[in-house]
Amino acid sequence: MTRKKIAEFYTRLRDLNPEPKGELHYVNPYTLLVAVALSAQATDKGVNRATGPLFEKVQTPQQMLDLGEEGLIEHIRTIGLYRNKAKNVIALSRKLVDEREGVVPPDRDYLETLPGVGRKTANVVLNIAFGIPTIAVDTHIFRVGNRTGLAKGKTPDAVEKVLEKVTPEEFKLHAHHWLILHGRYICKARKPDCWRCPVEDLCAFKPKTPPPGTQPAPKQRKAG
Repeated sequence: MTRKKIAEFYTRLRDLNPEPKGELHYVNPYTLLVAVALSAQATDKGVNRATGPLFEKVQTPQQMLDLGEEGLIEHIRTIGLYRNKAKNVIALSRKLVDEREGVVPPDRDYLETLPGVGRKTANVVLNIAFGIPTIAVDTHIFRVGNRTGLAKGKTPDAVEKVLEKVTPEEFKLHAHHWLILHGRYICKARKPDCWRCPVEDLCAFKPKTPPPGTQPAPKQRKAG
């Protein structure tokens, strides 16, 4: 995708949603960190259902330690891999209490040392909690980047590097949200809704998906 098309791509997404927001519910940087860690291989809606009651009681690492692993498990049983996630949340809470006085720092390198926290989770926290223009590549962004031609790469890290390079500065803060929402609701995994896509004409994906209830035109046979 050319620079001109990339700028137009983001401009259209911005025009439709000037101030995009993440869909995970949180109270502060710590609860956001916990929510994102819990969201791996789970839906945001499922995580929100579990963390709603949890975050009424727990809003700091120390409160999480006071709740304990079994207490946390009771809140997150409906989330996939809940036992392993509970262990990680308790461990990262202990580390924050012991090393940072319970404060989540705007430091990617440090965040990636926390149990259960990878680059994607760290980038989400930096972007949403601290307003740092990072791009966290999840399955949606990985798909959108490759499918549209915006940022091709064989790994999430590779796609992130391309996006960091090609995304104009004015769009970097919200690029993460625009691309995730586009992938979640329009450029869906099994069958993208090309017929209602605002950037369909800029996208390299073929064949385009027609509107529901319509069939693509039959191929013409050659005479002779």
